[in-house]
Amino acid sequence: MTIYQHFRPEEKEFIDQVLNWKDLVENTYAPKLTDFLDPREQQILNSVIGQHSGILFAFFGGTSNVERKRALIFPDYYESDEEDFLIRLFELEYPKKFVTIEHPQVLGSLMSLGLKRGKFGDILFEDDRIQIFAAQEIEDYISLQLQSIGRASVSLKKLPFSEAIQSAEVWKENSITTSSLRLDTVISAVYNISRQKSQLYIQQGLVKVNWTQIENPSFECQQSDIISVRGQGRSKIIEIDGKTKKDKWRIMAGRPQPGGK
Repeated sequence: MTIYQHFRPEEKEFIDQVLNWKDLVENTYAPKLTDFLDPREQQILNSVIGQHSGILFAFFGGTSNVERKRALIFPDYYESDEEDFLIRLFELEYPKKFVTIEHPQVLGSLMSLGLKRGKFGDILFEDDRIQIFAAQEIEDYISLQLQSIGRASVSLKKLPFSEAIQSAEVWKENSITTSSLRLDTVISAVYNISRQKSQLYIQQGLVKVNWTQIENPSFECQQSDIISVRGQGRSKIIEIDGKTKKDKWRIMAGRPQPGGK
């Protein structure tokens, strides 16, 4: 099937899932709501379903500037609104004077409840305030079960979307050149570190591309990829701008500005 040739081999399973969702909507004439999808999954869904007449889709994650969003796939005569996405916003209540809670602790505690990552949207931080977008179907469960994060006792307070922390991420763009599109070479150029160091990060399991851990240094990067290196932060391949006269790849890369999300 020609659709697969536009994507990486490891994305085939998700493409098949999207095609199944599309078929379900076509056959039942009813909308299909997905779990929270990361931006790469949203991009794939957009590519796969965007080609089909009679089927529409919309994304929503709680506010306009979040990364992780649920998708609603529906027949073209169906009118969707925010209520259809079944999302809840919670704020963590905890003894802020005595403890500091960080993003990995929040996510780790949620996952330890036995829930999939797809049941949670973005986790938002502003000073000592922490908010979580979650799927409505788990709201009772997490309200009862999430009682501590690290050593801190916590509880959840439900809020309207209008009270969500607004944390738009601003990317600082930078033009770089690299000898190839291999992951180790791109990381070396983007983060200005040696190739040996970038290979070490990859081999130690500290690198993710599009939210998936990659341990192959020769993994080939593509436009729109989000790269995360633990301890070094995130970057984005905004554009691959062809080759220079010296046969090097010219890349427009972005790094989040300090103070962003």
